[in-house]
Amino acid sequence: MYFGPVPVGDAEGALLAHSVTTGKIRLRKGAILERGDVERLLEAGIEQVTVARLGSSDVPEDQAAAEIGQAVTNVRANTRLSVSKAFTGRANILADEAGLFRLEPAGVHAINAIDPSITLATLADGTRVQQKQMVATVKIIPYAAPRAAVSRATKLAAAAQFRVDPFIPRPVSLILTRSGSMKESLISKGRDVVAARIAGVGLGLAGTEVVEHEVAAVAGAIRRAEGEMILILGAKATSDVSDVCPAGLIEAGGNLTRFGMPVDPGNLLFLGDCFGRSVVGLPGCARSPALNGADWVLERLAVGARVTGSDIAAMGVGGLLKEIPQRPQPRSGKRNTATRKQKVAALVLAGGQSSRMRGRDKLLEEVDGVPLLLRLALEAQNSGASEVLVVLPPDRPERRRVLSGEGVAFIEAPEALEGMAGSIRAGLVELRDRADAVLIVLADMPEVGSSDLDRLIAAFDPAHHREICRATTSDGVPGHPVLFGRRFFEALGDLRQDRGAKAVLLDGLEFLVDVPLPGQRAVTDLDTPEDWDAWRASAS
Repeated sequence: MYFGPVPVGDAEGALLAHSVTTGKIRLRKGAILERGDVERLLEAGIEQVTVARLGSSDVPEDQAAAEIGQAVTNVRANTRLSVSKAFTGRANILADEAGLFRLEPAGVHAINAIDPSITLATLADGTRVQQKQMVATVKIIPYAAPRAAVSRATKLAAAAQFRVDPFIPRPVSLILTRSGSMKESLISKGRDVVAARIAGVGLGLAGTEVVEHEVAAVAGAIRRAEGEMILILGAKATSDVSDVCPAGLIEAGGNLTRFGMPVDPGNLLFLGDCFGRSVVGLPGCARSPALNGADWVLERLAVGARVTGSDIAAMGVGGLLKEIPQRPQPRSGKRNTATRKQKVAALVLAGGQSSRMRGRDKLLEEVDGVPLLLRLALEAQNSGASEVLVVLPPDRPERRRVLSGEGVAFIEAPEALEGMAGSIRAGLVELRDRADAVLIVLADMPEVGSSDLDRLIAAFDPAHHREICRATTSDGVPGHPVLFGRRFFEALGDLRQDRGAKAVLLDGLEFLVDVPLPGQRAVTDLDTPEDWDAWRASAS
């Protein structure tokens, strides 16, 4: 692939490497230059542009990403993985079922060592995933990759045995012990938390028995247990292999495989078996829903894997779970039951040129006595958005004056002249590090209000993969605004054409939820003087 400057006269058929914006010419990065584009550039006095020109041995970025992604999923091997449609050189790998994502890290290293143009990023081996969760992404860095490198990567990907091991529904028996004046509420809380924990990995509670914290009582409960797996949550911490709960396992005729694990919290777990059934002695921290070492053991048992003492010994790397940002340990007080509120930033796009308004600026047209742009910005501020940012073009100072003094945050972005994609990119640069989602609001929609924005914000639920929230009319016609969760920030930042975020939305349909708004407000935008006249007449 050739990349570099060329005379404009020689640029026909090449990919434009950098956007060109001058006068009425707006050519975007990644566009294939046609004869008309070349002529307009020459007429504007532009003599040289930077382009990429693919050679016969190059594979275009989307094709290369798709080929490698399809090899990773390897449908014939029943990997329970699928690949999304490639876009801007990226193909995402998704889990078809809930379970554990498994891979050999050496295979990933080998693919990433082939050529810098080809990258593969994955979750860690053994990560628990939900259905439709992204587990890996293939990204081609330049506009194309060498055919030989792509072929090598597809062969390695097909042989790397990426897969999702699904959770296998099985009944589990839970044994809890009590000691002295132990409160019933503590026992019931432990039972409820463990029941929720095993339900999260597809297992079901076959029965629960509460016995005294004594060796004989524990042994008897193990013999009576009917589940295919047995969990024991003791009233007192297990401090030795000869302590009550492990000793009860031995007395029941079972074997102790491992006492203790190099995971914190979770050190005081023990593992064994009794007549073919796995027995897990849960650490005291299992009474809390926070992540601990017992989760790692249960996840592997839930997919039917055999867990050995050596497996547990190998969990030390990455086993420091206390206070990790992804799953912080609950604190005392009200924060124990509260989850962190998701921060949704509103990005108001006001970069349009009002080209069909015949000299008038549609964003300065008044709605209820207020310029439309200011009205949308204030409605966004009155919503539940964590912050509001208006993106303005540099050639419309009157829009900036309308917002000044009203406490509205805005940025002037030269990229806004490129179209909606440029405005989104500029806004994300400002917001991406402090938002969990971005709500993209078009500034030319006179009927959208704060209550509509709040509906979209309320629909955002990444825990249940509701990560694109799209407004529709009351009868289901798609429109605006649209909310995108953090997982789509990189794709939004890669947009280079005036297609808004539609391409990203289509690539993430499995995360999409439609949110009906009253009437037709989700599709009401006014682009011409006639549109404004008709709308005002209908509203009067």
